[in-house]
Amino acid sequence: MSARSTRTPVRSLRARITLLATGLAAGVSLVLLWLAWTLVGDAVSAVPQMPPGTVVRVDGVDVDAAALAAHLRDHARDKMLLAGTIAFCCVVLATAVLAWTFTSRVLRPLRDITGTARRLSVESLGERIGDVDARGELAELAQTFDAMLDRLQSAFEAQRHFVANASHELRTPLSVIRTELDVTLADDQADTAELRRMAGVVRDATERANQLVGSLLLLARTDGAGLVVTEPVDLAALVASAWRAVSGEADQRGLKTTFHCEPAWTTGDPALLERIAGNLLENAVRHNVDAGWIEVTTQAGEQWATLRVRSSGGLVDPQAVDELFEPFRRAGVARTARHGAGLGLSIVRAAVEAHDGLVSAEPVVGGGLAVTVRLPATR
Repeated sequence: MSARSTRTPVRSLRARITLLATGLAAGVSLVLLWLAWTLVGDAVSAVPQMPPGTVVRVDGVDVDAAALAAHLRDHARDKMLLAGTIAFCCVVLATAVLAWTFTSRVLRPLRDITGTARRLSVESLGERIGDVDARGELAELAQTFDAMLDRLQSAFEAQRHFVANASHELRTPLSVIRTELDVTLADDQADTAELRRMAGVVRDATERANQLVGSLLLLARTDGAGLVVTEPVDLAALVASAWRAVSGEADQRGLKTTFHCEPAWTTGDPALLERIAGNLLENAVRHNVDAGWIEVTTQAGEQWATLRVRSSGGLVDPQAVDELFEPFRRAGVARTARHGAGLGLSIVRAAVEAHDGLVSAEPVVGGGLAVTVRLPATR
């Protein structure tokens, strides 16, 4: 893009402001010129008139007094009109020059903002306008523009990070599938048992990829989207429904569970709200230790309906708790872990925010995690 096209909008605004200022100055000057012409005429007419037929001598010539008065009035008006016209032209010209000059200085920050906006791309979002040589609205505009760029840069970086992590997570099961297929196909002596083993590995990898894609689709649906369905929902009922899906796995691991679930009503999408409870309980079971414990509490309040899930587990760094709500982050679990896609708490946060709620987490002393969800209460 040429420098000329970059400056065109600002120059157009500069020209319009100059024309407006010049037009206003010309209009005011014309009004003043007309008032002066009228006042001069009235002032001359106010001179006392001599009786009709009076003759006065001017430079040795006898002149009728009435004719002399009319001549003096016209002469004064003509002189005033000449001087006023010269002054009018000078005022208009000076206004145009000053307006063009000062407008250039005033609009310089706007040129910087426009130039920065035109140079920006995904690769150059780090550029900022910074401090501008202006005050008031233009300085505020520059600060607002820089703040917007900060948010855009954070969003783009988060998107890049998310895409990179999603690609990595999807590559893992796909690599397992391809490796198993290549090894099995290269073995001419592979028997039925080997083929069944390969099929089992491929099935597990396919299931993991399917879970990851489903979680990504749910996160895309939830994150930043409005609620399609809203109806009263009891968090205690959701906990009971979600627990049935993981109770078998909890029994296999010998987990001790404690439920303190009183009716806690909120309003929202039942499917998303059940996914909140389901993800929290799944994390509590799958990231727990054998023979560990889980405590689930629902509580009604005047402002919030609260769901709290505490569980034992590995040690969690208090400084890294907030990062657990980012995609592909797991509490005390390696990135290549086979259980879960690392999107559970990300989906929980997105769903809670879609319901205008709050979610927080804190490590449990001795190992484990406690997650608290607060949703607007319904009376």
